[in-house]
Amino acid sequence: MERTTWFRIDVVGHHNDGMNPSDGWTAVVDLIERVMGDEDLLPSVIAGVRATVPQVAVLPPSDIAGHTRALLTAATRALAARRGPTEAELSFVEELGVTRAGQGVPIEAVLGAIHVAERAIWARAREVARSEGVGADRLLDVRELYDDWADAVRNRLIMAHRVAKAGAEPRPGGRDAAILRRLLQGGSAAALAVAEAGLPVGGGLWVLVARPGFDERPLRDQPPVVCAVVDDLFVGVLSRSPGGVRATAGVAGPSEPDKLAPVQRLAVAALTAAESTGRTGLVHIADVAWQAALTERADLAAVLLERHLRAWAALGPNAEPVAYAVLAWLESDRDVTVAGSRLFVHPNTVRNRVRRFTEVTGIDPAGTFGATNAWWLCRTWLREAT
Repeated sequence: MERTTWFRIDVVGHHNDGMNPSDGWTAVVDLIERVMGDEDLLPSVIAGVRATVPQVAVLPPSDIAGHTRALLTAATRALAARRGPTEAELSFVEELGVTRAGQGVPIEAVLGAIHVAERAIWARAREVARSEGVGADRLLDVRELYDDWADAVRNRLIMAHRVAKAGAEPRPGGRDAAILRRLLQGGSAAALAVAEAGLPVGGGLWVLVARPGFDERPLRDQPPVVCAVVDDLFVGVLSRSPGGVRATAGVAGPSEPDKLAPVQRLAVAALTAAESTGRTGLVHIADVAWQAALTERADLAAVLLERHLRAWAALGPNAEPVAYAVLAWLESDRDVTVAGSRLFVHPNTVRNRVRRFTEVTGIDPAGTFGATNAWWLCRTWLREAT
């Protein structure tokens, strides 16, 4: 037998059960408000959802609570008014479908969570109905009305989820890249991506960044790991500090799964600093912290460059050799012999060029702060000259 579609009563202006639409409905509205006003209901529903649906359990409780509360509120209004869902309510449902698709939650899990919530709510409604004197027939009428409302909601939810999922579906071979993008989004999307990648949920994670063409085989030998080229950079996320890598790569971590986006930025800064100083192998951001800090401040580098424009001009054709000598000397712990070997010049040549740099700039690279300014200035000079 076809279900009664209660929200059509309001549209056509009549009913088909021989009963006045207003008869007993006040008690029904009171029942609905009594159930939805129960302070223990929402926490109980959320606990049931998290315990029953594993794919949703990794979401923050506040995320589940917010969407559940919104659905409960919309359903309450619809039942009280004996109508179907409005376009505003269905728009919210679409947003929920898009959100869950972006978080990587399967539509089956979304519908499962809603089913668990519905079962808990209607169990509470039956308990309250007995104490409120609402008969079983009237409660059945309410349930049928709710089912009509819920069918429309589920259909819109499924459609929105499928459309969003199809738009975000990775190309063949792009699964790791898709997971990494979600990891770097942070929040609940990262928590779900961690579970999908088989990475530990409770432990710290490390991020490695290198240039495309990076040999990933040493990383693959250290599972669990997920790595791919993302936005023109090779990115890897591991459950331990990576080892056995010889190519230049920036590393940062460990960090919680929902904070990987800033950790990736630190790993990129470590890679940039490593490349600017000629380092090879794995370079942790902590080992190049000051170099990374300097290279990230283009505005201050411009000020330093402007301040010493005359010095660069005064050095003339020897400007670049002097800059290279100062850098080599500083990066060799002020050892003129090692610096000379790097530059294929005599140690005295290195001394003379460092001395010349001090004369024209007024910066003493032998001091702690002078060394920092000298390194930064020479690095900026050479970058601008290329």
